[in-house]
Order: sequence, then C-alpha cells, then structure tokens
Amino acid sequence: MITIEHVSKNYDDGAHLAVDNLSLTIETGTTVALIGPSGCGKTTTMRMINRLETPTSGRILINGQDVSKTDPKELRRSIGYVIQQVGLFPHMTIARNVATVPRLLGWEKAKTNARIDELLDLVGLDPAVMRDRLPHELSGGQRQRVGFARALAAEPRIMLMDEPFGAIDPITRVRLQDEFRAILKKVSKTVVMVTHDLDEAIKMGDRIAIMRDGKLLQYDTPAEILARPANDFVRDFLGQDRHIKRLSLIEAHTVMSAPRPEATGASVAGDTSLHTALAIILGNNLPGIDVVDTTGARVGYLDRDLVFAAQE
Repeated sequence: MITIEHVSKNYDDGAHLAVDNLSLTIETGTTVALIGPSGCGKTTTMRMINRLETPTSGRILINGQDVSKTDPKELRRSIGYVIQQVGLFPHMTIARNVATVPRLLGWEKAKTNARIDELLDLVGLDPAVMRDRLPHELSGGQRQRVGFARALAAEPRIMLMDEPFGAIDPITRVRLQDEFRAILKKVSKTVVMVTHDLDEAIKMGDRIAIMRDGKLLQYDTPAEILARPANDFVRDFLGQDRHIKRLSLIEAHTVMSAPRPEATGASVAGDTSLHTALAIILGNNLPGIDVVDTTGARVGYLDRDLVFAAQE
C-alpha cells in the first residue's frame, strides 16, 4: 500500500538531515509503528506520506502512485489523520466534526448522517446521546474516540496516527488501545502510527520501524525485534526486560502441554498472553496453570518452566 523509496528530508539549507535515505514498504492492512528517540525523523516520515512535508529526494508511492503527482488536498482527504490533541473544531457538534471530510467530498446528507451514526456506534459512543454535544462536553477519551471516528469517516484506505494516545491518562490509554486494535481488525486499514512508547508500539504494531538520526535501524515484527535486536543501540532501546516484553506477544495455547489429571486451582484462557499467565503463576506460587476453553473445560497445562523457556 505504501512504498518509501530512498527518501531524505533536509532542513536549514541542508544543515539538518531529518530523514536520511529511508526505504520502507508497508503492506496493505498492516499497522506499522514508527518509534525512536526524539528527533529521529519518525514524525517527519509520517507527514511526508500525506504531503504535509515534502521529501528533499526520493519518492513515496501509495498503491503504486507517486504522491508528489497527486493533488495535496485530494490526497489528504483520502487519508485518515489522528493527532495527539485530537483537534476537534470546538464550535461544531460531534456530528459535524465527524462529517468534516464527507461534507468536503460532497456526500449526500442522508449518506453522511448514516455514516456518522455508524462510526459513533463503532467507537462506542451512543449517537443519540453524543451527536449534538460539543467537544468541551466530552472527556479526553471520548474526544479521542470522536477523532478516530472523524478519521474513518470518508472510508480511507490509509490512516496516519501521530501519538494518538499520548495525552490520555494511563488507564484510559490501555482501554482505548485495546478497543482501537479491535476496530482496526474490523475495518482493515493500513495504519502508520508514530509513538514514543515502546509498549504501545509492541501492542499496536504488526511491524515496528526503529529509527535513529533519520535512519532506519530495524524493521520487523515486534516478536522478531525483541528476540533479535539488529545492533547494540536497538538492544539498549528495547531495554533489559525485552524478553519479558516478548511474553506479551505469545499466547498460552501455543506452548501449553496436555492437561494434568488434577486441576491446579487457577486457569487462563488459551489466548491469554504468557506475560499475564506468568504473573498469575508467580502471584499464586504455582508450578503451572491450567488452560481452559470458552466453556471452562481444561484443554492444556502451562508449566512455569515452559514460560521461562519461551522468553529465549
């Protein structure tokens, strides 16, 4: 869906190289998290995709078409954009905020209204209650949901998300991350997300691009990056607990053995992460834990030593 070919971006007459010969391919329907230290070029890279920034050299293709040959307004209207501070128009109702791009595209009123209700329902907001409210009447989490609905309004193939959860309290952020992951699976969009939060990148990204000084250091699945960092900088960036982080990507059913004759007294579902399962095992001082199906029947056993081995 998105191909970045040898793209560089210079500022200050070439004195500052924000992005340095970056090449990246983003497959249709995947979520890619761009991450790295401040000033690494991740936000500049994302902004070049919808021409809020112009590459100094190289080119960016969307579905095979060079974005530099596309009208910037048309391009931006075809791409959903979610930012950290949401950016809702304060004088407009929630319904009018969500309808911003459909109105610009000349959608019929009935189609627009149906889309507003569909999207508010999708992001967990009751259209009958929320349609006529103003942004200041909503919580931070609710405003972020509206921002997400607005980005989806014109059915874009691509969504750009610039630290979308950064201004939300930690508890709400975790809940919204889970909800947005579920929503993205339903709507199947190609997503490029900028984040400074490694845990968020691991959780949200199908692939992670780690950058430093405008260069791409490693681009792979979260599990592969955590297991095999490309160099010492990436290893340090991931932290000493990278093996523990990797457990959050592995589900219990993938490493469980046959169920034991006797129940352990504690259990987890098959899709529970090994990180969560290990916390329960250690918290209850157990040698292992049962894995159960949706009916509660024991279908496997998760040995503590197997969990520790899965870190490697």
